[in-house]
Amino acid sequence: MRGALGLATRIVGVVAQNANAYARSFAAGQVIATDTADTFADGLAVRVPDATALAVIRGGADRIVEVSEGELVEAIGIYFTDTHTLAEGAGAAPLAALIKERARMEGCRVGLVMSGQNIDRAVMRDVLAGCVPGRSAGATSRLSV
Repeated sequence: MRGALGLATRIVGVVAQNANAYARSFAAGQVIATDTADTFADGLAVRVPDATALAVIRGGADRIVEVSEGELVEAIGIYFTDTHTLAEGAGAAPLAALIKERARMEGCRVGLVMSGQNIDRAVMRDVLAGCVPGRSAGATSRLSV
């Protein structure tokens, strides 16, 4: 649509650092599979990118940003606190990327797509407690958000 309208809009993709097959593939220009996709953001948990989808992404995206599990938790929390909207990990990924690239994007007009709201109760409970879902409680999973 951007091309059809002749817009100069830049599209930025987002992946989880622990499931970065699309980021690796985007950089390499070919499908790169990974052994794991260890993220609580189910919609980002890809080990083997689809070649056709990769070609579309490479043809239209400016870059791909990798976000951590903690950054995803922070973004979910911000959506909930600031807009009273439930976002699953994949749905909050664009906000996590924008926060990560705050300095780079300063002064730019930005639009975010928040596409997923089917977050499980247990996952949301962990997020509200400031923990990465699925990780054992303790110092390594506790976030300062």
